[in-house]
Amino acid sequence: MAVRVTGRVNTDPVSRSRDSVVVIGPASWNTLVRLAELPGARPQTVYAEDSWSTLGGTSAGKALHFADLSVPVTLSTVVGEDPEAELVCGALSNDRITLVAERVDGQSERHLNLMADGARLSIYLSLPQTPVGALPAPTLQAIEAAGHVVLDLSRRAGHVTEVARASRATVWTDLHNYDGESAFHRPFLDAADIVFLSNEALGDPRPFMAKVLSTGKRLVVCTLGADGAIALNSRGWHRVAAVPTEVIDTNGAGDAFLAGFLAATREGAEVQDALESGARQAARALSTRHLSPALDQG
Repeated sequence: MAVRVTGRVNTDPVSRSRDSVVVIGPASWNTLVRLAELPGARPQTVYAEDSWSTLGGTSAGKALHFADLSVPVTLSTVVGEDPEAELVCGALSNDRITLVAERVDGQSERHLNLMADGARLSIYLSLPQTPVGALPAPTLQAIEAAGHVVLDLSRRAGHVTEVARASRATVWTDLHNYDGESAFHRPFLDAADIVFLSNEALGDPRPFMAKVLSTGKRLVVCTLGADGAIALNSRGWHRVAAVPTEVIDTNGAGDAFLAGFLAATREGAEVQDALESGARQAARALSTRHLSPALDQG
């Protein structure tokens, strides 16, 4: 497997400070199809209301929203040797994003997302091979310099958990729709100081959040979609309502929420203020059919 690293060396002393952020995980190129309703499991013909192609991936979304918030960020991701890799890297071209893209033989990550009334069916069309061996030197250097490391669910990020824990950075993870049982999610949960997740697979998330906090975590945050978000730390429970906005598309709202929350935290905000910052940033993601408004002119 041929692997090469692309990215620029970030010499800005501000962005290399202890307040910088490293995000490790997926970036993809997605085709989104809007339908009146998700199709049932039967042969049929369905007409799309709209369709478009755009940048995807939970880590790409976080990086764009950190950049939107003027937070210096290094994104370490894996792409293939295909046209979609160039589209991914081009969409992530931003003065505030240092991109470390491991290029592997074969295809990049691609999804087909079918969407209707806020529901989404995501079909993985392809995944890049997972690189073997040591992480790229720019990624390791960024972790060493960072104040915060975000580990997103992916095989490559799973190789980083021990490196992140050994660093001086605060380790964050986003478990998305974790059901409390999945073995794949466990290393990310174990490595993190601060845990984010959604309530999609948990029902009432509060018992699980209390259990996680009791293991020594600093903070657990659960997003509740249109109902806002809740958080639990040693001082108790906190809640924020969703910011009213015209919802164009829900993709990336959770990633924007984490970025807004972390951005406020690195400025010294308390949990309630950070939750409000997350809610405002999520509203920005909801207002565009891309991961971030930064791509609206692309």
